[in-house]
Amino acid sequence: MRPDLLSRVLSLLPEHGTRPEYQTYYDMLRDYPKRGGKGIRSELLLASARAHGVAKNTPQWEAALWLAAALELFQNWVLIHDDIEDDSEERRGQPALHRLHGIPLAINAGDALHAYMWAAVHKANVPGGMDEFLNMIHHTAKGQHLDLCWVEGRRWDLVEEDYLEMVRQKTAYYTVVIPLRLGALAAGVAPSEQFTLAGLALGTAFQIRDDVLNLEGDAAKYGKEIGGDLLEGKRTMIVLHWLRTAPAAQRQAFLKQMGLNRPDKDLRTIADIHRWLLESGSVAYAQDYAYARAEEGLTLLAQAFEAAPNQQAAGELLNAMRALATREA
Repeated sequence: MRPDLLSRVLSLLPEHGTRPEYQTYYDMLRDYPKRGGKGIRSELLLASARAHGVAKNTPQWEAALWLAAALELFQNWVLIHDDIEDDSEERRGQPALHRLHGIPLAINAGDALHAYMWAAVHKANVPGGMDEFLNMIHHTAKGQHLDLCWVEGRRWDLVEEDYLEMVRQKTAYYTVVIPLRLGALAAGVAPSEQFTLAGLALGTAFQIRDDVLNLEGDAAKYGKEIGGDLLEGKRTMIVLHWLRTAPAAQRQAFLKQMGLNRPDKDLRTIADIHRWLLESGSVAYAQDYAYARAEEGLTLLAQAFEAAPNQQAAGELLNAMRALATREA
C-alpha cells in the first residue's frame, strides 16, 4: 500500500489506549494494514479516477483517496475473517492475527475494521459510493459462502464452472469490477457497463494466477505459505482439472487427505500431492485459461476507455491490469 494511503487508513484508527486491553485492541486494528500488501485494488480505483479525468490535489481526488482507503480497510477486515475461516497460518509473511491473539479477539478486530471502512466511505461523500460497497460485500460474501460450503461438506463432486462461479463472486467484483466503478463515480461519471464483463474476466484471470502462485510461487514475494491451498482444501481449477484424469491411487490419496481437517493432514502425502499437481498438465491448462480471460478482459476494458478524458492514465491502467492478471508474485 502506498505510504500516503496507509497514513490515511491509520488516521482513522485509534492509536493510544488508556489501559493495556485497549492498547492491545488498537494494535490489532493496525496490524494487518501496517504489514503492507500491494494495494492492488486501491491503486486500480485511483487509476480509474485519473483515467476519468480526476486531477491530483482536487476535491475529487481527495474523495477518491478516501474511497481507496475504504477499499484497503475492506481488504483487511475480510482477510482477518478469511484467515480464521480457512484456518490459515500466515498472512503477509507473519502469523495470521488469530494465531497471535486467538479467534474471538481477531473476529472482534475484523468487525471493528468493517465499521472504520464505512467511516472512510462516509468521508469520501461520493454519490453512489455506499451502494457500490454494499454490492461488493454482497458478491464477496456469496462467493465465500460457496467456497466454505464446499470445504465444510468435503465436496469434490464439482466441475470447473462451479469454481468459476465462485471466483466471479468472491474475487472478481472486489478486485476489479468495483474499483473500476468507484474510480468513475469519484469523477462524477456513470461507470461503463463494460466494466462488469471486463472485470469478471480479469478477476478470474487474477484468481487463477493466484492459485498457480500458491503452488509454485516465491514465498517471500507471495506473502502466504506455498501449498497452503492444499492444506486448507481449496477448490481450484488446477485441482478439479487434475482430478478428472489423475491415476486412481493418486486420486484416492488426495480424497483421503481432503477428508481430514488441516491439523490431521499428513504433510508427506500433501507434499506428494503438491508434486503430482506440478508434474501434471493441469497448471499449464489453468494458466492458458487465465491468459485467455485476461486478453478478453483487456480488450473490453480498452473499449470502455476509448473516449476517456485522460488517455495516458487509461493506458497506464491497461498496462497495470495486464501485469496484475499475469503477475509473478
